[in-house]
Amino acid sequence: MRSWRRRRLRPSPCPADSVFSLSLSLSLFLSLVAHLPPTPSTPLPAAAPCHREPFFLPFPLVSSPSRCVAMAAAVGTWAFSMPAVRKLGLMLKKGAGSTDSLQAAMEEIENSEETGQYIVGRGGYPNRDGLVQCDAAIMEGTPGRFGAVAALHGIGTPIAVARKVMDNSVHSLLVGDGAIAFAREEGFIVEENEHMLSKHGADAYQEYLGKRASQAGHDTLGLIALDTHGNITVGVSTSGSPFKYPGRVGDSPLPGCGLYADYLVGAAAATGEGDKIMCFCPCFHVILLMKQGLSPKEACESVLKHITNQVGHENMFELGIIAMNIKGETGAASSVQFTYCVWSQENDSIEQLIQPAFQP
Repeated sequence: MRSWRRRRLRPSPCPADSVFSLSLSLSLFLSLVAHLPPTPSTPLPAAAPCHREPFFLPFPLVSSPSRCVAMAAAVGTWAFSMPAVRKLGLMLKKGAGSTDSLQAAMEEIENSEETGQYIVGRGGYPNRDGLVQCDAAIMEGTPGRFGAVAALHGIGTPIAVARKVMDNSVHSLLVGDGAIAFAREEGFIVEENEHMLSKHGADAYQEYLGKRASQAGHDTLGLIALDTHGNITVGVSTSGSPFKYPGRVGDSPLPGCGLYADYLVGAAAATGEGDKIMCFCPCFHVILLMKQGLSPKEACESVLKHITNQVGHENMFELGIIAMNIKGETGAASSVQFTYCVWSQENDSIEQLIQPAFQP
């Protein structure tokens, strides 16, 4: 037992000269540090980049564009958006916010029987049962700021109800009777259907009852507003496909389909055959492409080309897309000839542009 203890406690063999050398080096280092004069602290140099295995994404990853904005801008779908874009311009150049400006401009179009023939708001075409049901949505670039209503009847400004959903509801999309109940709680007056129907819409409905023929047209009012503070908002409103099945909801109130916004990138809105548009989420796709560095026009054309390739040119449906990036640049693409309106604070003028039908 004594022998075992001696072996365990015996230190590991180490050359004496190595121990002495190490001890001397440490003593000299401590002495040198102790006699160094104090020096002001300086920032550490930047660390060298860490090299890791690459992580591949299905699309190129690039830095997002800057939010810095010098000029406000606005864009709207179809020629009938001209009054709304003009009002947007007047409000934005006075410093109004993008959301308030967009709501005010869109309400004027929605609540006019004259523009109802374009399948928007009051005066829009009724559904199969003769009831005017509207869809509307609003989305800010700020993450999580979205509100929408669908199959809403009796209210001439559905975008205002969508705004209340965004601001005051824990939900993002309300439909039918639930949307009506919420609107009443928020102080909206629900009108009788006869006050929502225009003569044009009523006559078209009677013709539909006689012939059971569908009405052509898929117009949607889409607006994008960029204010001088760099905030971007997109909104859409429609009375939907004429003589649609009661309760039908199109692409317009669905985020990513009828509209989308990202405060670092821009916004997009769509118009056309909503039942088919919603299968492709074109607005979200446009935002992804702009985030990769494509211009609004290039992004819209790329999405349209992608969808056309998927369904085939002979089966391509009506689809128009407008987009704006955070710098106020705009663009569009469409499967049919498409008119849209643009205003910029830089020129303080409105342009009505005609986008030719896309040719693959």
